[in-house]
Amino acid sequence: MIPVRGLAGKTVAVLGLGRTGLSAARALEAGEAVPLCWDDNPDARATAEAEGFVCKDLKKQGAFENVARLIVSPGIPHLYPVPNPVVVAALEAGVPVDNDIGLFFQSFATPDWNNFDTAPRVIAVTGSNGKSTTSALIHHIMETANRPCQLAGNIGRGVLDIDPPHDGEVIVLELSSYQTDLARSLTPDVAVFTNLSPDHLDRHAGMGGYFAAKRRLFAEGGPDRAVIGVDEPEGRYLAGQLSEGPADDRVIRVSAGTKLGGPGWNVFVKKGFLSEVRKGRQVASIDLREIAGLPGAHNHQNACAAYAAVRSLGIAPKVIEAGFRSFAGLPHRSQTIAEAGGVRFVNDSKATNVDSAAKALAAFQNIRWICGGLEKDGGLAALAGATQSVRKAYVIGREAAHFAMQLDVDAQVCGTMEAAVAAAMEDAAPGDVVLLAPAAASFDQYDSFERRGEDFADEVLRRLSTG
Repeated sequence: MIPVRGLAGKTVAVLGLGRTGLSAARALEAGEAVPLCWDDNPDARATAEAEGFVCKDLKKQGAFENVARLIVSPGIPHLYPVPNPVVVAALEAGVPVDNDIGLFFQSFATPDWNNFDTAPRVIAVTGSNGKSTTSALIHHIMETANRPCQLAGNIGRGVLDIDPPHDGEVIVLELSSYQTDLARSLTPDVAVFTNLSPDHLDRHAGMGGYFAAKRRLFAEGGPDRAVIGVDEPEGRYLAGQLSEGPADDRVIRVSAGTKLGGPGWNVFVKKGFLSEVRKGRQVASIDLREIAGLPGAHNHQNACAAYAAVRSLGIAPKVIEAGFRSFAGLPHRSQTIAEAGGVRFVNDSKATNVDSAAKALAAFQNIRWICGGLEKDGGLAALAGATQSVRKAYVIGREAAHFAMQLDVDAQVCGTMEAAVAAAMEDAAPGDVVLLAPAAASFDQYDSFERRGEDFADEVLRRLSTG
């Protein structure tokens, strides 16, 4: 645990008592602050009270008297589309609003570091797609290099749940826009921006607000090194804002398909080969084409970002390549579930938006595509032209018929995962890939994208086992 520093003896309100909220309350208590907790869910309050935390309705008049700060869990809106009433009450009372990420960065460094040979470092990864894989890949490479490392944030453990760092340890954080948007302190040593595509637009009042939330990771704390994906205009703009000029190697530009030149520090993939170029000269190259855990252009972009991040810490290219080759990938992200009869079954349930689904579709040929779910803002127009490799779509979700009507491929309305897997397996021929890449959220039928992916895997394995 990372005890919260700087709030000892002060009352700190905590809104939302899921994993993040309870973790924050524990860390506040460990730092000798006094947590004052609230959640509209009585079961969540009961869990907190069972741990000895005091719960008080923060919507009541005077609830924020003598409160130093309000800590808000990431799922609770603080501004758009409508701020939570508790957040409104805090701001009206002049109480600063923060989250666990802000608490982490204000508390991470301690006087113990004066005895370390090498100060611990934080690599923080954000972006629309690929941040989980990039974060996990960075962590895996550090382990391959025998460097102490912990993985936390939007993946793995909560940021305040990690162990106090050792001498020279690296902490890898995956951070969502919900987390970067609110944190009062953001001071990573290395910050990574993978890419940007429309997502969570209601929460950020549009694309500009969404980008602004991501940009805070770079603008607020001024990382020593910034790794920026430049395949979209926003990434190129961000790199330009952070750089003092073309030769400024504090900014490492990465691309999944464009050869990058100039006197700066660039990492890119072209025709399946990753190249590192510094001051106009290639200094390393890795063939990614046969690396099973990193299929497709989107994973090549992840590889570039991870490569650049760990290279900035001095990890050798050969060690990075060994890490790439031993990386198994993450569940629900281009995860091969099984291969039988010449047919490959791939679970990419994390493809919860149109852009990530398009990237999954580009990674394979002869696709039997299982898609559908709760549509996000913007519809499915961006999938136009991305379905050349799709032989047929099998659509799930409560609004499967409407979803299917928007597709530019032959589509069968299935409704359930069971029906979709059955139909896709019946149609599949040797050389085909049965791919779950929903291009939609899961919440119309499942409580998470993980549960949706598990259902897909269960159906595939059940049918294969019964012949």
